[in-house]
Amino acid sequence: MTVTVDRLPRRRAGGAADGRMTPASALGLGVGVLWLSLLVGLPVAAVAVTSLEEGVGGFWQEVISQEAQAALRLSVGAALFAAAVNAVLGTLVAWVLVRDRFPGKRLVEVIIDIPFALPTIVAGLVLISLYGPQSPFGIDLVGTRRGVVLALLFVTLPFVVRSVQPVLLEMDRDVEEAAASLGAGGFTVFRRIVLPTIAPAVLSGTALAFARALGEYGSVILISANLTGRTEVSSAYVLKRIEQGDTAGAAAVATVLLAVAVLVLVTLDLLQRTVTRRA
Repeated sequence: MTVTVDRLPRRRAGGAADGRMTPASALGLGVGVLWLSLLVGLPVAAVAVTSLEEGVGGFWQEVISQEAQAALRLSVGAALFAAAVNAVLGTLVAWVLVRDRFPGKRLVEVIIDIPFALPTIVAGLVLISLYGPQSPFGIDLVGTRRGVVLALLFVTLPFVVRSVQPVLLEMDRDVEEAAASLGAGGFTVFRRIVLPTIAPAVLSGTALAFARALGEYGSVILISANLTGRTEVSSAYVLKRIEQGDTAGAAAVATVLLAVAVLVLVTLDLLQRTVTRRA
């Protein structure tokens, strides 16, 4: 007995399969764009508009003032330096936590996350307790640029560690062992196999660290002593201009900070995409 089974018509896959958005995806996109616009887009646009209240000439005069220039140079330079140092040391810490076993490893894991949970003003208080006039180590960094850099290193370390650590955990070590069995040295294995794999995560963590350092206030305000022209960071300068009623001047410096942050973040994102394609 022969049974004939009619072939059912194939249904075309909808949504992402044919490049069209489903109603749910369109709704999610709309809600996401609206939320980002309210939280990020409108405030940024408001700052930019406020910075031009006195015209382009007024904006330029505010930005090129000696005090503003000193604050911008310190903030950007210290943020770049702290992000670069933690890109290296944060990767090293992540490597040790993933590849090595040692007593107290769990405690180290907890300590790394302390800057995430600790209020920044408390972090500043801790730093001046350790590196202030009454330092138990005999090191006084209050009112110095080294103190500012130290505070930024403290608050930005977890970003690189927590970005690189999951990538190292997911790496297939068989490739490393195969390269080693073929005669490749440890540095060669790291440079040719490990580094291309973790580089996007390192760059991502570095970008987050730079963004956090550039706008940091609480942890640096105490140890920096906020000395005009010497240790005054841009966030403190902006607050001072606001307290003096000069919102346009504060917005002008804030706009410059925003432009620098966007430039650095876009550059790091392009590097990350380039490294990912080559990996």
